[in-house]
Formats: sequence, C-alpha cells, structure tokens
Amino acid sequence: MKDFLRTIVFLLFPALLIAQTAGKGTVRGNIFDKETTQPVGFATVVLEGAGMGAISDVNGFFSISEVPVGSYTLNVSLTGYDAFSMRLEVVKNEILYQNIYLTESGQNLEEIVISGKKEQARNDVQVSKLSVTPKQIRSLPSAGGQADIAQYLTVLPGVIFTGDQGGQLYIRGGSPVQNRILLDGMTIYNPFHSIGFFSVFETELIRNVDVLTGGFNSDYGGRISAIVDVKTREGNRKRLAGMLSASPFQAKALIEGPIVPIKKDGGSSISFVLTGKHALINKFDEILYSHVNDSIGIPFDYRDYYGKVSLLTGNGSKLNFFGFNYDDGVKFPITDFSWNSGGGGMDFTLIPTNSNTIVGGTFTYSKYDSRIEEADRQPRTSGISGFFGGLNFTNFGRNNELKYGIELTGFRTTFVFENYLGVPTGQKENTTEISVYMRWKRKIGNLVIEPGFRLQYYQSLSETAPEPRLGLKYNITNNLRFKAAGGLYSQNLLSTINERDVVNLFVGFLSGPEETIYKLNSKTEKADSRLQKSIHGVAGFEIDVTRNFDLNIEGYYKKFTQLIALNRNKQVPQDPDFTTETGNAYGVDLSVKIEARRAYLWGSYSLGFVNRFDGQQEFPPVFDRRHNLNLVGTYQVGKNSEWEFGVRWNFGSGFPFTLTQGFYTNYNFSDGLDTDVYGGNGDLGILYSEKRNSGRLPYYHRLDLSAKRTFKFSRYTNLEVTASCTNVYDRPNIFYFDRVRYSRVNQLPILPSLSMTFQF
Repeated sequence: MKDFLRTIVFLLFPALLIAQTAGKGTVRGNIFDKETTQPVGFATVVLEGAGMGAISDVNGFFSISEVPVGSYTLNVSLTGYDAFSMRLEVVKNEILYQNIYLTESGQNLEEIVISGKKEQARNDVQVSKLSVTPKQIRSLPSAGGQADIAQYLTVLPGVIFTGDQGGQLYIRGGSPVQNRILLDGMTIYNPFHSIGFFSVFETELIRNVDVLTGGFNSDYGGRISAIVDVKTREGNRKRLAGMLSASPFQAKALIEGPIVPIKKDGGSSISFVLTGKHALINKFDEILYSHVNDSIGIPFDYRDYYGKVSLLTGNGSKLNFFGFNYDDGVKFPITDFSWNSGGGGMDFTLIPTNSNTIVGGTFTYSKYDSRIEEADRQPRTSGISGFFGGLNFTNFGRNNELKYGIELTGFRTTFVFENYLGVPTGQKENTTEISVYMRWKRKIGNLVIEPGFRLQYYQSLSETAPEPRLGLKYNITNNLRFKAAGGLYSQNLLSTINERDVVNLFVGFLSGPEETIYKLNSKTEKADSRLQKSIHGVAGFEIDVTRNFDLNIEGYYKKFTQLIALNRNKQVPQDPDFTTETGNAYGVDLSVKIEARRAYLWGSYSLGFVNRFDGQQEFPPVFDRRHNLNLVGTYQVGKNSEWEFGVRWNFGSGFPFTLTQGFYTNYNFSDGLDTDVYGGNGDLGILYSEKRNSGRLPYYHRLDLSAKRTFKFSRYTNLEVTASCTNVYDRPNIFYFDRVRYSRVNQLPILPSLSMTFQF
C-alpha cells in the first residue's frame, strides 16, 4: 500500500509543475450554435498571422497554447455555418477565453463534420475508436421506426450481438462483463432490454458515443476488453422544447428548457432535460403481430427514465446533476426474468482563468438487481451497487497534451445460486479499487505518439496491477495514416452467465474471489493473481480515398491471460466456487464510409476468431462468429430533404453450441438413501457432448427498410412519420433450441411498423 501511495504522488506530481510558457499566452474558448446553444464540435479555429490553430472537440472546446504576444484575427469556420472572425490581443503569460456563437447558414449541413474530423484524424491516435453521433444513429433503419444506439452498435466492426431477443453485446472476443458501459461517467451494468432492439439510452439526449473496441489508453480501466462511453447533452438554455413519439413498440417523451435562461451570448444559465419511455409491444402483439410466437406473443415490458440539470457559466465551466431508473421484464414459458437499475450523480468541468489546466470531476452511484426463475431449477438472484469518484486534469501545450487523474471505485455484490445438483453458491462482498493514470500525447512532425500508464490497486485482493499503454499514429501522407496501440488490462468483476442456459437473459455479477484460485489443471498450485487479465495489440491504416470516402482497416489480437468463471460443476459445498480459463481473440475489421450531400453509405466486415481453454480442451465460446457483414445506406429526397429512405442488411455466420448426446433421469437424492429411484419422478437431465461447442447454428441474415417523411409546421415544430419493416423477407433466424421439448424457437419474424414523432 505504501508503494502504491508513493506512485500516486509521483503520477500526480505534474500538477505542481504546470505554468505558462514565459513570454507567451493562450487563446481558448467554447463554440456554440447560436440558435440551439448546443456545443459545436469539429470546427476549425485559426489564429491568422500566427500560423496556429485547433479543432474544437465534441464539447465545442478548443485551446491554442504558446501563442506569441501580439494582435491576431481569430477565424472559425465550419461548413453549414457563417464564418466567424474577431480581433484579439494576446498578452504575455495570460489566458484569453472566448465564447463563440456560430449562425447556421444556408449551406448543406450534411458536410459539417467532414473537414474537421479529417483534421482531427491527422492529430489524434484514435486506434479502435468509433465515435457515434445522434445523426448517425438516426440514419439507420430502426425497429418500430425509432432510432436506438442498441441497433447502431451492431453495425460497427468487431461488435457481435447474439439476437433480437435476450441478446448480449460482445466486442472483439470479450464477453459483456468485460465491456465497461458508461453513461455520463456512471457504470451501467445492463444497458440493453430483453428485446434487443432497444437500449436504456434515449437517442435524442445523446451528444456522443465513443466505442473503444480495444487498445484503449490509460484514462479508461477496470475492464479487459472494451469501453462504450455515452455522453448526454444539456437541456435547451433558451426556450421550452420537447418531443413526443409513439410506435407499436414503445412510446417516449422528452421535455427540456431553461430554469434560468441565458441572457446574452456568453452568459450563465441553468437548464433541465427529462426523458421517459415505456414498452407497448406486449400490448399490441396480439393485434398487430399475432404471427409471432403464437403461444406467448412478444412478452417484453420495460420503462426508462432519465433527468439532468445543468449549470453553464460564462467562461465555459459547467456543473451537471443527473439520475436514472430503468427496469425490464420478460416471461417465456421456460423462464421468468426481471431486472431494475438506478442511480445518479454529478460531474463538473472547471476552466480556470489563469491556468492552462482544465479540471474535471465525476461522482456517481449506480445499482443493478436481477432475478430469474426457470421451470427446471431454483431461482437465481444477483445484485450489484457501487460508487465512483474521479478527478482528472488536462494540460494543453502547443503540440502536446497531458491528462492525468485519480479514481476511487467501490461496489457490493450479492448473489444466490443453486446448481443442477442442488449445491449452493453465494456471495456477499464489498470491494474497493483505487487507480491513478497518466496519458501524454505529443506530435512530432508526422508522428503522433501517446504513451500512458495506469496503476490499479484492488484493496479486497491486496493486489496492484501496473498497466502500461501506448498508442501512435504516423501520417504517411495527408490521406494515408498508419496507427497502432496496445497495453495491459485487468478487472475484478466477474459474470455468472452460463453459456448452456437455454435463454441467456440472467446476468449476475460477482467481485473477484478472495478465496484461493488455482492454476489450470491444478488443485494445489496457486494462481499468481486473482484478477482477470488481458493483453491487447492493434494495428491498421486509415485511408481518405476521396474527400467523402473513408476506408479503415485494423487487425487486432487480444490474449486473455487469465479468466475466472463460476464453478457450476460443484459436486459438494467444499469444492472451489471458481475455475480459471485462458483464451485469445484475433481478427481483421474493415469499414467503409461514404458521405455525400444527400446520401450516406456505411459498410463493415469483420473476420474474427475467439478461443477459450479450460485446462481440458480448447473450444470456441458461444459468441464466436467468424464472419459478420453490415451494409447501411440512407438517401434524402425533396427540395428540403423532407423524405429519407434507409436500408440495412446484416449477415453473420452461425454461432457455436454444444451438441446433445442424450437424456437421463436426474435425482437430487434429497432423501438420501431413502430416495426412490425406481418409482420416483426425477428431473430430466441432459447429456452434453464431451467436446464443447463443436456444433454450429445456421447462418443469420436480415434486411430492414424504412421511409421517413418530415412535415415542418414552423421554425421549431415538425412531425416525422416513419414507416419501417424489420426482417423484410421474413428470414427464420434461430433464437434457441429447446433441448427438452426438442423444438426450435426463432428470432423475431417480419415486423412492419408505423411511428410518429412530434417535436416542438
């Protein structure tokens, strides 16, 4: 522990060294849309006469450091907005802050992000990082005509989703518990509803989603596979606004507005935003979708609520308070499942007037409780609740950026489970994690290098995990870039998912075991660590084929040096609760994007291989999909682009499964030697093939179409009517095979829908 504290002091020591470069100044600010007051990202900022500039980030913030003293013209440009210019005076050792409001022009807004994002791509490493905007989410033909990030994530390269019903998200060989899902800094333990078309996130509230599929740097930790970081926007600071939407799948609403309106450009304000949605599919299934699962219909029910209050000051500093409550339930003949998630917190960004360092902080609490009751076994329950607190500091130089911080995480897990032999397993555990990190980005000519280091201390296990990270990019030409990244990763959170569950809905959580963990094929030799660990390596190329045509190719390798799983084969209570595995994942991801004035085309293909080794045999896990292809296109028609047509086709090779060898009568011998094995009625037991996951399910493919018409009534009021159809050619994709009843259950069939969204 003493060594860990010394390391904290060492890593945070740069905070004591930050100072202005002698004889020079800094120009920084925030860029907003004048009408909506929302931040404007990817704008080009140039100091005319100094030969210096920057690109605004997704929050509209920019910083230009080490500017020589003198008078300059600040120019801000972004296609779709009128050019902005102003004269300013840079003073020695001082920071000049500007709030800049851009006015929308008559130019085409479709080209807004192109030039700015290309410039950002030349200056940022961005390995295995996919940034998703609400506009891109809405471009996808969506189930029920309502766009959702759950449907968009499935078209990204390296991302595998295991089904329309009860599906789980797997990213480049990592299981769901190995992916960290964040909402405004809060950990969301289950972000997807049991009907896989919808997440808990409201599309109209999203500002940006960063999906880091591997090789992520040191400012993220606690997971060994991937990160999905969702950021929400602030409410309208000028007027009351909102949205109402309904379809046969769900109804949703959003209301936002100022509590203290902004008085002038650059002034302070307080705003709010509230959202909610409610499932309707279980109410309309008998009327509209009677052809779906005749005996059970579409038995999904869920409700989501989210609220946020934001304070924005005149110098760009801001403070947000937020909270949420999500719940879900589903009833199949073989299972009854439900979960509830809730939490809240606050975050802030502090922009000091006399320092080149920006200070950020997040403090949150979230919880998740789930329960499943199946006809052939005892109920299982799981709960996890925890807090997170973090401070980060970002210092901007002319060609470098330094970010460092400290994080404190604590969570409590409760779990009750009884296996097929009636042997119980349970856990009630508290754990605490402390981490410090540093990430430094330096641009040297055509090379951008980004080394990082993270130190994780797992208090309950008394283990320290040093995690070096490295990312780099080399601009071979203006249109061709090489990139690479890698690092070490660890986590203390485990999942109780069993790949042999008939319907894999229940996700239980456990903290890392405090008991002794043994190495593979050993009951006496202790493992070196009680953590799950991995090593990542990623390399690839970015190619700007034309101004509107981008090609991205990445190869990756993830070595899971230790995985820990719940021991579901305990024979007696004295057997260990956990077993260990190793594994690897490797493959190639390719994506193509074409953006034109009225058209958007996106294609992605993934070739992936995933293996696990349990000490006895090597096998592919149930999410090992060799080939995954997604093609997406949208096209706008009409003088004011009032019509929009969309198409999406997904093709995937079959998932592995373990073959059935036979059946037997299973007695639990609860009466000991008096158990009547001749006349009694035992449960039906299944004899599985000794070779795990040696079979393959049929290939999956599905076509979705949509047509949207927008009616504009006034400056702020419009109505969107969307006709959509999911699984247009009614492909019978398999959901699961009920081994006991020897019957196949398919994913959802053709589902036409009509939705309406009113905005004001």
